[in-house]
Amino acid sequence: MPAPSPARPTRAQAAPRTLRLGAFADGLRGLPPSCGQVRLVAVDGHAGSGKSTFAGRLAEALGGAPVLHLDDVATHEELFAWTDRLRRRILEPLTRGEVAEYHPYDWNLRRFGPPRRLPPAPVVLIEGVGAGRRALRPHLARLLWMDRGPEESWSRGRHRDGPAQSAFWDGWTVAETRHFAGDPSRPFADMLVRECREGYEWLPGRLPAPDPKPDHHGS
Repeated sequence: MPAPSPARPTRAQAAPRTLRLGAFADGLRGLPPSCGQVRLVAVDGHAGSGKSTFAGRLAEALGGAPVLHLDDVATHEELFAWTDRLRRRILEPLTRGEVAEYHPYDWNLRRFGPPRRLPPAPVVLIEGVGAGRRALRPHLARLLWMDRGPEESWSRGRHRDGPAQSAFWDGWTVAETRHFAGDPSRPFADMLVRECREGYEWLPGRLPAPDPKPDHHGS
C-alpha cells in the first residue's frame, strides 16, 4: 500500500486507509509554508475525541515538533473567545519568523502561568477544539479532524476527567455545540483521522470538485 500523503485524497480513495505517521510527517515537511516559514497544522475535533494523543504522536513522528494546546490559550470565561490572543501571541510572531511567547492558562488556579515559548519550527501543530476555526484557516497548511462523534467524544472526556468536572462538562458541551454551529471546522478539513486498533486510519475531508466532462473534440 503506498504511503499516504497530506495532499487531499481523491474520491477514489474514500475507503479508510491506515495512516503511517512517519510517511505522513515527511509529507507535511514538504508542504509550502503557511504562516511565515512555518507549516501550521491544526488538529481539531470534539472534546475527548483524541486530539491531544494524536497530536503528540504526530509531533514525535516529526522529530519533536512544537505543539500548541488550545487549552493553554482558552480560559473559563473565554472558552472560545481566544482568537485575538492567539493572533497576537502566536500567529504574528511566527509570521515574522520570531519565537512566540504566551502564558498558558492554569485551569485549577484560574489564572495565566509563567511564559512558554513556541519556536518557528518547520512544522508547528496546534490542537484543540476550534483549531480549524474560520479566523485560523488562512494560516494553516493542513486541517485535520478527529473522526469521532460528539456524544462518544464527550463520554470519553467525562470519564477521563471524573465526576468532579461534571458541571464543567455540562457547560462545555453547550458551548462547543454553539461554537461549531456558527463556525464549523469539519467541512473544511483536509483529512479525517480515525483511531483504530492498529493506530490511525484516514479518510478524505473536503472532496474535490467533480472532474470536468471529457472533451470529445480532443485527441
